Amino acid sequence: MNYAEIKEYDIANGPGVRVSLFVSGCRNACPGCFNPETWDFDYGRTYTLETEDRILRLLMPEYIEGLTLLGGEPFEPENQAVLVGLLRKVKQIYPGKSVWCYTGYTYERDLLHGGDKYTSHTDEMLSLIDVLVDGRFLLAEKDITLLYRGSRNQRILDLHPRSADSSGTQAGAVDAVEQIAEIARGDSGWK
Repeated sequence: MNYAEIKEYDIANGPGVRVSLFVSGCRNACPGCFNPETWDFDYGRTYTLETEDRILRLLMPEYIEGLTLLGGEPFEPENQAVLVGLLRKVKQIYPGKSVWCYTGYTYERDLLHGGDKYTSHTDEMLSLIDVLVDGRFLLAEKDITLLYRGSRNQRILDLHPRSADSSGTQAGAVDAVEQIAEIARGDSGWK
């Protein structure tokens, strides 16, 4: 697997300060994609054990909320085996940190058993992801007021609802995102 970039301090792709891994390879090729260079599976650098160790070190500070996977496309079959290995280590070493993942595929249609992108690694990968942002980016539905999404068709799915962990982080993050979005749209009743 190749990767395009590791952002050490990302505040755009999930709550809090996060480490983000932008993987290479995507067959969706969404018009208007903010990262079209990552469609090429050979783009960027080769993911190695040194890369993984770097990500795990970057997650160490207490102020880092978690890891975000995006790209490219984390759920391309070629990327899943490598990412499962990383996610296992993240959850083992940092059980209180959240994992967010962006995919252009749809959870029910593509990622569940029988789906187009389902592999022998998909169930485990999904079990290690706390929040999945799914759906292709659609230029016609682009909305820059949305939190953590680029177009209105994309969904934020809390795959493993939980109460606050030992550090108090991530509790109700998806609910909070929706509440903030309602306020921004003027739908909350707040004046």
